[in-house]
Amino acid sequence: MTDAHPDPRGQLTVSESTVAGIRVVALRGELDHTTRDVARRALAPTADGAAPRTVADLTRLTFMDSAGINALIAAYRASADAQGWLRVAGAQPAVLRVLQLVGIDALIPCLPTVRDALEN
Repeated sequence: MTDAHPDPRGQLTVSESTVAGIRVVALRGELDHTTRDVARRALAPTADGAAPRTVADLTRLTFMDSAGINALIAAYRASADAQGWLRVAGAQPAVLRVLQLVGIDALIPCLPTVRDALEN
């Protein structure tokens, strides 16, 4: 696992790993208007030419507002445009509730664990 795109204010930490060719981007802390660009860069498809398959691990994400929703939608669109996909895993109840309230869970698969997201 490597750290990528740390937030200089310390509100959001991002780490990335690869499991069976699938990127797992773990977001920890708070995802809001001050950290959205960090999340966008981390979730953006890589330029390696492969169809981007990404799991956004939100297990340790404690807060997300509309800026976080927009970052996820941007990542979803970029992945779909490149013939790939984005899945959300492990969202805590408060974060999952935000995803459900705005209907993101109907657009982006939201699974209970990273393992589930990797297998589905």
